[in-house]
Amino acid sequence: MALAGFKLKISPLEIIREEEVENIHSATIKVLEETGVRIESRWALDLLKENGCLVDPETMNAKFSEELIEESIKTTPKIFNFKAREEKNDVLLGGDTVYFHSAPGMNTIDLDTFEPRPPTRQEHINYIKILDYLPNLHKLSAYPYWGYEGISPAMAIPESCAIKILYSTKTQEVAYNLDSEIFTLKMAQAAGIEYMSGLHTTSPLGVDEASIINTRRTIGAGFPVYIANGCTCGGTSPITTAGSLVVANAELLSMIALVQLIKRGTRILVWDVVWPMNMRSGTPFFGQIQDSLENAIFNQIWRSKYKIPISNGTVGYGSAKNIGFQSGYEKGIASMVSALSGANNIQFHGHVFGELSAHPVQAILDDDIAGMVGHFIEGEEINKETIALDLIREVGTIPGQYLNKEHTRKWWKTEQFMGEAVDYTSTYPEWIRKGKKNAIDYAKERMESIIASYQPLQLAGEKIEEIGKILREAENYYKTKGML
Repeated sequence: MALAGFKLKISPLEIIREEEVENIHSATIKVLEETGVRIESRWALDLLKENGCLVDPETMNAKFSEELIEESIKTTPKIFNFKAREEKNDVLLGGDTVYFHSAPGMNTIDLDTFEPRPPTRQEHINYIKILDYLPNLHKLSAYPYWGYEGISPAMAIPESCAIKILYSTKTQEVAYNLDSEIFTLKMAQAAGIEYMSGLHTTSPLGVDEASIINTRRTIGAGFPVYIANGCTCGGTSPITTAGSLVVANAELLSMIALVQLIKRGTRILVWDVVWPMNMRSGTPFFGQIQDSLENAIFNQIWRSKYKIPISNGTVGYGSAKNIGFQSGYEKGIASMVSALSGANNIQFHGHVFGELSAHPVQAILDDDIAGMVGHFIEGEEINKETIALDLIREVGTIPGQYLNKEHTRKWWKTEQFMGEAVDYTSTYPEWIRKGKKNAIDYAKERMESIIASYQPLQLAGEKIEEIGKILREAENYYKTKGML
């Protein structure tokens, strides 16, 4: 039984007209047929050539026919189950279901100064436990932190993957670097779970060999894969949203074709990770409203045209360097637009700034936002009971009231959403008497409570031992390569 997530029960947001969807699709096909994609893998180029692609071995360029793209879309599952360590946390990706996913940061932050620093191993474990606990967080990102204090960069991904397997029962994605997937796949199989990994394109219109190797290994294990674009509007793709969508979609569709040639029916989650460039600084413009517009149009195209499960990867990222008002409005607006336009997976919880920092206090605050967004997109139930005409007749005019009615007791909890890191009830005098606490104060208290009281379902002892052996195997591997 998969996690329910949230259901988009209202008509999805549509930004562009149907003929404009077709115009972007047609331009995308022209790019694939005429410009092609640079694929830095001889093995992949040979496979594509065998299946009708025009391949230039010198430039490593492959051009794709419309027929191959259409056939690959047909063989890609439109809805699929993704297995967690605990069956109740499986997710069913696709259709109208919306899940929230943690957003990574390399470091934690000091809550007094908001300056980033490496987390300790225990802080890393605590963060995973909190993510496992939060009710509106359904999937874990490739890494919430990039390793921990004192760990070698070579071991960061294997160690992070092990912590997630040991301390979370939810589904997870796993990053790849320096052949780390050799060991992370073994750990997942030892624990009896799936994870999702795959490839990130290199914009414009490229993919590196390490991504292809990781994708082959992930498919070989029978796991689902993600395919993520990575355009920066005005830098590695046109400044216009429409132009960037053409480049981004060409990257994704080319890799869908490759994945389906490797193994027909492979489960794929496509990730839209397109940011505008900040033309004043040259950096990605996190939290920019153009990004929400791009997400909405991307979602509309993929829902209506390709129907493959979709993820919005930029929603949780903002330009604030601390936990506060700017972070709240950037995340709140972006998450609502993403959900309303039909993303199946929204990368959201925990990020503080630019994939450089994350914190469980931020994740706890984000969980309230996710709950509010989920409540909104599930719409309103309209039937005889909710219209309540008989009750309205019974109560009549003033001084009649509804507080003591069974109808109120039955419906108030489904009609209202009550966040956890907020004060909904205090008057001004009460708020002053309680110490003038704000949302961050309440989130800190909730963090400490979860750390002290929550324990995820533990793996069997022999599985824990096997994961430890695999970590030691990884250490020996990297030592022989001079990386430790």
